[in-house]
Amino acid sequence: MSAKEAILAAAKDAAKAYGYGGLNFRDIAATVGIKAASIHYHFPSKADLGEAVAKRYWEDTAVELEAISAASPDPMQALHRYPEIFRTSLANDNRICLGSFMAAEYDELPEAVRKEVQSFADVNVAWLSKRLTEASIVRAENSEDRARAIYAAVAGAQIVARSRADIALFDQLIDSYRIAGLLPA
Repeated sequence: MSAKEAILAAAKDAAKAYGYGGLNFRDIAATVGIKAASIHYHFPSKADLGEAVAKRYWEDTAVELEAISAASPDPMQALHRYPEIFRTSLANDNRICLGSFMAAEYDELPEAVRKEVQSFADVNVAWLSKRLTEASIVRAENSEDRARAIYAAVAGAQIVARSRADIALFDQLIDSYRIAGLLPA
């Protein structure tokens, strides 16, 4: 793994734990085993690092979503698996998705980081919208609204579960969304 990739990985872990505010060059350098000045070579500012981390995060999420689609060609099955992405973060030391964490810090984010955080939401909504249409759950003209509701509900369930350090609460909320009809069963 290159130094740049190690920096991004450490920064991603820091951001999932502490948000954009937790991107501290000294701490990341210590984690990677380099000098803080070395981070500046790849990322001249905290904003540059935050932008790169948020972009990599939504790109990785897009790959995960497409992997779900490939492994579950039935769109209903793919939709059923969607919450797994958010659950995985909780299963990793009670973390939440970096996109959700940074979205909560929106007012403090540099514009370039905001754009990448918005891209994370857009990737999720686009994927959900396509699966909802493919599954004939909603018509194409209504799919984006439903997709936003699902994305918001699942991200919200993750935040509530994290606040209680209770992954079972996440599972209960997802089940309740299925019973209520928000998420396909």
